[in-house]
Amino acid sequence: MLARREHTRAEMALKLSPHAESPEQLDQLLDALVARGWLSEQRFAESRANSLARKFGSRKIEHDLRSRGVSAEVVERSVEQARAHELEHCRTAWQKKFGMLPQGAAERGRQMRFLAGRGFSADVVSRVLKAGDSD
Repeated sequence: MLARREHTRAEMALKLSPHAESPEQLDQLLDALVARGWLSEQRFAESRANSLARKFGSRKIEHDLRSRGVSAEVVERSVEQARAHELEHCRTAWQKKFGMLPQGAAERGRQMRFLAGRGFSADVVSRVLKAGDSD
C-alpha cells in the first residue's frame, strides 16, 4: 500500500485494522512504519497539498488534510506553503474556466462563487477578478 502513494497514520490504521489481531498489534506496526520512515504524515501532507494546489485554494486543502486525520501543525505548514502560490493558482483556474473579466454583476457573482467553491480566499478572488489577465 505504501508503494503506491503516501498515507496518513489514520488511513493505514483503517486499512490494516481488519488484518490485525489486536489494536495494540496495529499500533506497534504503525509505530514501526513511522520509525523506519515508511509512513510520514508530513510527506503525505506535502504530496496531497501539491496535487490539490493546482486546482484548489488553501481553504480546500486545509479541509481535505484535516478530514484525512493530519495533525494541526502539519496542516498549518502545508497550508502556509499553499498560500504562497494561491494567487497564481487562482489565476490559472480562473483563466482556464473563464478567460475574460465578467461583464455584469451576475457574471461576476458566478465567477466569484466558482473560485470560492474551489477554496480560494475572498481576497485572492477579488484580486484576480480586478486584474484579470493583466498581472
